[in-house]
Amino acid sequence: MPIVRAVRDDRRLAEILIGAPAGQPEFAEWAAALGGAGAGIPFLRYLPERLGPLGERIGKELRERLGEAPSFVAFEGWDAVTFLAAALRSHGTDRAAVAASWPRVEAEGTRGPIRFSRAPGIGVRQWTWAPVQVADRDPAEPGRFRVLRTG
Repeated sequence: MPIVRAVRDDRRLAEILIGAPAGQPEFAEWAAALGGAGAGIPFLRYLPERLGPLGERIGKELRERLGEAPSFVAFEGWDAVTFLAAALRSHGTDRAAVAASWPRVEAEGTRGPIRFSRAPGIGVRQWTWAPVQVADRDPAEPGRFRVLRTG
């Protein structure tokens, strides 16, 4: 947030487009601290265009618990626990067995089926097909998010 303030307060940088880490502008603290200066800053969020039935149900539960719309980070936390539980159920609690099971485990997550694989050139397993959006807070209405691109 200090970088956003510094760039926004320097007129020489008025034409600079800055981005933010995945999810950070989704948090209410971002909007509260930066107001309109926090709008128009693109960031990644790992959400599909539309949530399926599981995502809708969990989103409703999260909204009730949080008192506000959940960020993708809340869905990601739920999905991480769900995947780990599936790996433990199917392969036991032995650390090596659980680690070896990742390429064979699939779990239904809030944002779709979760499968881990290795992307070319990357040495760790990750959810390579996670839904992705590039979004920002609407400069005309900073409480609203705009989806700029999906992929």
